[in-house]
Amino acid sequence: MPDMRPAYPELAPYIDGRWTRGTGGRAIAVVDPGTEQVLAELPAASEADVEAAIGAAERAFPAWRDMAPARRGAILLKAAALLRQRMDEISAVMAMELGKPVADGPAEIERAAGLLEWHAAEGLRAYGRVIPAQAGLRQTVLRRPIGPVAAFTPWNGPGASPARKISAALAAGCTVVIKPAEETPATALLIVRCFEEAGVPPGVVNMVFGEPAMISRALISSPAIRLVTFTGSVPVGRLLAELAGRHLKPLILELGGHSPVIVCADADPARAAALAAKSKYRNGGQICVSPTRFFVHDDVYRAFADAFVAQAEAIRVGSALSPDTQMGPLANGRRRGAIEALVANAREAGATIATGARRIGERGFFYAPTVLTDVPEAAEVLRSEPFGPLAILRRFADLDEACRRANDTAYGLAAYAFTDSAKAANLIAERVDAGILSINHFGGASPEVPFGGVKDSGYGREGGAECFDGYLVSKLVSHLA
Repeated sequence: MPDMRPAYPELAPYIDGRWTRGTGGRAIAVVDPGTEQVLAELPAASEADVEAAIGAAERAFPAWRDMAPARRGAILLKAAALLRQRMDEISAVMAMELGKPVADGPAEIERAAGLLEWHAAEGLRAYGRVIPAQAGLRQTVLRRPIGPVAAFTPWNGPGASPARKISAALAAGCTVVIKPAEETPATALLIVRCFEEAGVPPGVVNMVFGEPAMISRALISSPAIRLVTFTGSVPVGRLLAELAGRHLKPLILELGGHSPVIVCADADPARAAALAAKSKYRNGGQICVSPTRFFVHDDVYRAFADAFVAQAEAIRVGSALSPDTQMGPLANGRRRGAIEALVANAREAGATIATGARRIGERGFFYAPTVLTDVPEAAEVLRSEPFGPLAILRRFADLDEACRRANDTAYGLAAYAFTDSAKAANLIAERVDAGILSINHFGGASPEVPFGGVKDSGYGREGGAECFDGYLVSKLVSHLA
């Protein structure tokens, strides 16, 4: 079926309740990864624009903090309804600027709407507590909004990530200045527009784009900004953490992963392979919780590998705007080049290319779903996050060995396992270092569960009952009558 190409939105920063032009003096080209054509020019913010956004967030904070949680929640619920109404439009825009298949877009927008609803409800339950004390002394703990928040979101989750961070901040009573990724600005713009039309007061939500280093420095060094939340790469996370440390700013960091999958001897290899391939190549593997390193027991390895390769080869790769496409292009040429370098390194080290490892077509950043087997320890891909359509299949004979190898990276975000043995499941749960473990399925980051990692995958949690841990501070009030 032919793809349907909608009009791409006009791009603009959003500061103090107004869509502005940006005074950074340059425009950033937004490129369609499927055609390599420029979709639009994104106006960059100047340092003065960033300062204006910070000032707006600071001025708006007291009134938003003091607004009844139910009123804040009602605005979030209205924004969630608007997201659902515009699901098709936002999905098409996401396909154009990210290359995510338009058929997959509604799931991300539904997740974004669910996050708004979850935070709206949890905002009604930001309870404090009373601590027993001596007669005449009342000790209470209040949970109060921390203040204006700086949020940084990545290109690979242009719908869910801005929705998660903005709604958590707002429901907790904080204001926000968000810098979404410059590669996918229109998706974030359409989400902010939903908040605006839902009735968010001027200054409560502000959005800027531009030179990442300048914007990061201006936001984090400002005394008005009280919390930094970032989703992105480990190197950038380290830089932001270092900068925040100079100013004693707390952070929430989600820095990616290199997710292991342990397939035990008692697992159904065909079922595990079908689920694994579907999850691996979703969004071209450009997902922080994407399964990447598959450790498969000797007894089921051949059956699993054959089924996985067949599934990978059956994936329909094409225009993200075609409803039949299952995997679109990679987000940019840098991403494709990084995958090609990892594959070349693995091949030189002695790995076998089971399928893929090639570009598709003459235009666009398309790359075939790829499977590597017999990957030696020297291969860089075992240590570096591929963040693309690349799967690594390896054998194991002993479960303790599989758990050790699963932990043999600096990452610790998500992990997966397939087994019908309660003993094996418990051992994996105890031994594998990860913030998230899913057994017999590939669990998602649903609103009701905590999301975050360990080791170089970051710290802090988003979602679940923990969703406001970074956005609220505990204040002791000790009153002697």
